[in-house]
Amino acid sequence: MNAPLHLERPVLATARAAETPLIELRQAGVCFAGHEALQPLDLHVHAGERIVLLGANGSGKTTLLRLLHGQLHCSSGERRVPRDAQGREPQQAMLFQRPFLLRLSVWRNLLLALWLAGVPRAERAERAARALARVGLEEHAQRPARVLSGGQQQRLALARAWAVHPQILFLDEPTASLDPAAKREVEALVLEFAAEGMTVLMSTHNLGQAKRMATRVIYLEDGRLVVDRPVERFFNDPLPPEAALFLKGELPWH
Repeated sequence: MNAPLHLERPVLATARAAETPLIELRQAGVCFAGHEALQPLDLHVHAGERIVLLGANGSGKTTLLRLLHGQLHCSSGERRVPRDAQGREPQQAMLFQRPFLLRLSVWRNLLLALWLAGVPRAERAERAARALARVGLEEHAQRPARVLSGGQQQRLALARAWAVHPQILFLDEPTASLDPAAKREVEALVLEFAAEGMTVLMSTHNLGQAKRMATRVIYLEDGRLVVDRPVERFFNDPLPPEAALFLKGELPWH
């Protein structure tokens, strides 16, 4: 019989707690066919944060990202997102480990994304050109998107996201299948986007990546939020036993 998990109350800076969050979860949980994939939790996402989700496969990282993004509905609790005067939520974009690209050129993949995002026709070509330049893919504009290397495909996915000017960028293990050079390129672009004001939420198994990219780290286990801390405290202060075992690579199989 597994010992009960120690649950740590999330730590939020006083200044952060006073701000209106971009996304708020209140006792939000997710069930799939009777299975509790994400146990009820409270979570606030504030502008400018770089939040990295850590945890083993099946811990709930992707479920939490999709819930925050609005792709999943709460089975319990609620998700709150402030809307503008026109009733719109903040612009968001999400990238996956393997980006979905149509059997079209790089250029047309970008134009289609802009059309789907509701960008006026007159603006699409300029935005697409700027996005390709932003990720260093200008010379590949007319190539079929699916013949690009893995790193180039992920950069195209980042260009597609950047082009719609999202306030929040979700990334689900975006570098897991990339070689070290391509991984560094993707990391650098994401950090540059964040420096421009984009809020980033990303899942990863890579502890070094979490140290390099996060301002805040959330550790999940078996669908439970176990730790929520600023990155310095996560890696330097004592952790609950299950999180400490994960960092040591000693988390047992369930």
